[in-house]
Amino acid sequence: MTLTTYLLYLAAVALLIFTPGPTMLMCMTTSLNHGPRKALSSAFGSISAVLCVMLLSALGLGALLAASEAAFTVAKVLGAAYLIYVGVKTFRSDGALLHGDKGLSDTPRSSFFLRGFLVGASNPKAILFFAAFFPQFLDPAAPFAPQFAILALTFIAFEFSVLSACALGVSRLAPLLRSSHAVRRFNQVSGGLFTLMGGLLLFTRRQT
Repeated sequence: MTLTTYLLYLAAVALLIFTPGPTMLMCMTTSLNHGPRKALSSAFGSISAVLCVMLLSALGLGALLAASEAAFTVAKVLGAAYLIYVGVKTFRSDGALLHGDKGLSDTPRSSFFLRGFLVGASNPKAILFFAAFFPQFLDPAAPFAPQFAILALTFIAFEFSVLSACALGVSRLAPLLRSSHAVRRFNQVSGGLFTLMGGLLLFTRRQT
C-alpha cells in the first residue's frame, strides 16, 4: 500500500464517518441523557461492532449476503427492528436531564456498550460496504494481514475520535438545556430519526 493510496483511504473514511448516522445520533442522545462516560461506553460498543463487521467481511460473509437474498433480508429485518426499538424507546423517554453520570447510576455501562454494539452492527449493508470498500485500497501483491490491520485500525481510531467528540461536545451543552421539556423534545427528535433510519433500512436492497 502506497502513501497516496493510504491518503485516499483517509479521505474516504473521513467522508463516511462525518456523515451523520445511527451511531453518531446514539452517542449524542446517550451523552445528553446519561452523561459522557456512558456515551463513551456506547462508542466502544459501536467500534467493536465495526471491527466485527470488518472481520466478517474479510471472512466472506459480505459475499454471502451479496449472493443470498434470504440471508440479506433476515439480517436487514433484524437490524431495522432494533433501530426502530431504540427509536421508540428514546422517543418515549422522559425529559430528566442528567448531569455527568449522576442519575442512572444503577444502569451498568455494559448495557450502553451492548446498545452501541447492536446499533453499530444493525446495518447488513455495512458488511457489503466493507467487502467492496477495502479491496480498492489493498495491494494484491503484498501480504493481506498487515494491510487489513492498518486499514481497520485507522477506521476504528477515526470513528472513535469522532464519536468521542460528539459525546463530549453534547455533554458541554447539557447545562444549557436545563428544561426537561427541551430534553424531551431532543429525545423525541432523536427517537424519530432512529425510527426513520430503521424504516429506511427495510427498503434497502442488495447491489446486484
